[in-house]
Amino acid sequence: MVKIACQEQLLPGSTLQQKWEFAVAAGYDAIELRGHGAYAFRQRLPELRRAIRDGVILPTVCVDMRHFFGAFDRELRRDALDQMKSQLSVIADIGGRGAVTPASYGMFSLRLPPFTPPRTAEEDREVLLDGLTELGKHAEKEGVRLFLEPLNRYEDHMVNRLDQALELIRTVGSDGLAIAADTYHMNIEEDVPAAALRAAGRLVGHVQVSDSNRLQPGAGHLDWHAVLAALSCMGYDGFLAVECRLRGNPAQAVAGIPAFLRSR
Repeated sequence: MVKIACQEQLLPGSTLQQKWEFAVAAGYDAIELRGHGAYAFRQRLPELRRAIRDGVILPTVCVDMRHFFGAFDRELRRDALDQMKSQLSVIADIGGRGAVTPASYGMFSLRLPPFTPPRTAEEDREVLLDGLTELGKHAEKEGVRLFLEPLNRYEDHMVNRLDQALELIRTVGSDGLAIAADTYHMNIEEDVPAAALRAAGRLVGHVQVSDSNRLQPGAGHLDWHAVLAALSCMGYDGFLAVECRLRGNPAQAVAGIPAFLRSR
């Protein structure tokens, strides 16, 4: 049976315990956390430990920072790496599976002016491999995984497709690294999302779900049957983490997602 998580900001309630009560009633199996910058996630450790003691299941954290490990600026890269290592340590502390991050977000797009980035493709690759090597080693040490998320061409210019993430991870060769596949970005970048998932195979360690228009599953035109069938055939045993915008009454929209996904 598919396991479904919901990102915490989508759930009603002022505490993780209140959000969990709603999530369980709606059919969710876990809550995906958001990891903000300035080491805010580390500062939440007492809250997270209390939630775990109260039975809340918190397997993953999705980074939510202003800069990432693929940044053009060396100091920003260093800060992003240190913060990601901190988030990996925190999620390990509470018994989770890992942390999700893109290489960058909103930093540059080859599809928008000025069209030519300040680094060459070879320099980009060197930065990414160096960062993934460091993060992979730290994840291995903590017993968790760093999930690299490809973003669409308008949000990142370096890692847009699953095969690009797969190649980087295989080159690094760390068991602490895996792919985070996001159905919204795949809808834009992959020729056939289900085929891309099957090609990435066991290195898909995490999946985030929203529909083709970034709304809740069922509000767009994504072929959910094909995507979910591909994951099943691959033997995927992770969570489907809902990361989306909502159409309609927010609480009703969130509550309806598990039943929709399980009916495909």
